Amino acid sequence: MISIFHLPSSIYYPLRVLFQKITIIGVGLLGGSIGLAVKHRKLVSPGGVAGFVRRVASLKDCEQAGAVDFATTDLLAAVWGADLVILCTPLAQMRRRVEELLPALKRGAIVTDVGSVKAGVVRELAPLVATAGAHFVGSHPMAGAERTGVSAASAGLFTNAVCVVTPATTSNPAAVRKVERFWQALGGRTLRLAPQQHDLLVSRSSHLPHVLAAALAGYVLKPAHPKPQATLCANGFRDTTRIASGSPEMWRDIALANRQNLGRALEEGISDLKRFRRALARADAKAITNFFETAKARRDGWCARCASPSPE
Repeated sequence: MISIFHLPSSIYYPLRVLFQKITIIGVGLLGGSIGLAVKHRKLVSPGGVAGFVRRVASLKDCEQAGAVDFATTDLLAAVWGADLVILCTPLAQMRRRVEELLPALKRGAIVTDVGSVKAGVVRELAPLVATAGAHFVGSHPMAGAERTGVSAASAGLFTNAVCVVTPATTSNPAAVRKVERFWQALGGRTLRLAPQQHDLLVSRSSHLPHVLAAALAGYVLKPAHPKPQATLCANGFRDTTRIASGSPEMWRDIALANRQNLGRALEEGISDLKRFRRALARADAKAITNFFETAKARRDGWCARCASPSPE
């Protein structure tokens, strides 16, 4: 069952804190934006936002950005006593981090994540977190940018963004509701989906566009082309390939984790391109016009329904 909630802005600012302590594992663009939003909206007790980072050099960056109240390279110290733990690491690192933090995980705590692929994450992490008497609820805020790092973080990143919550059939109902309330409090609109359905849908709307943007940037900017080629890349090329500047490590993990769905989406997309190529070879003006008209009508309709679509 799909459910999406559009909340009045007043609900985004609760009259009391949601958690006493929140720990963010990985304080980059998303993790840093969560920290800034939590502090700005006063969703946690004063001084209650902790951040775990891998490198000592990142500690200063977190302090300068103001994304957390304290940052540390000690994972157990960061997690100790937290009511909510948010995994903001690449997908391939999540299981290892959860295994490492279990000794410090408080009984009854909630663990969630921001990963772009959910079925494998929910399947692997929910049983692990349960061994500590805590609850795992998968989530995916459809917000972000091609820029990375805590310096690019913004307290308003999740405003009006769709935040997907992907509980398992065995998930604790109260924990699921609290995760939904958390994203709503950050300004998001929550959508509840089964993990497998989420992965199928985002393979088309999120993962396929990244592959296409990367392919286009790689082809058009190939060094073998004449030098004027890059000079003739203007706003259309820049806009279409913007997301190709995202983290290669993150998108490698996403592509591998959702490879079956992404593979099918690629097949369907390639089939459409082949049909267009055949119409082009035949100089079929009607088919070519229909190709562009259909795309325009569908996108215009989508834009009309989304007053402020959030870039992912």
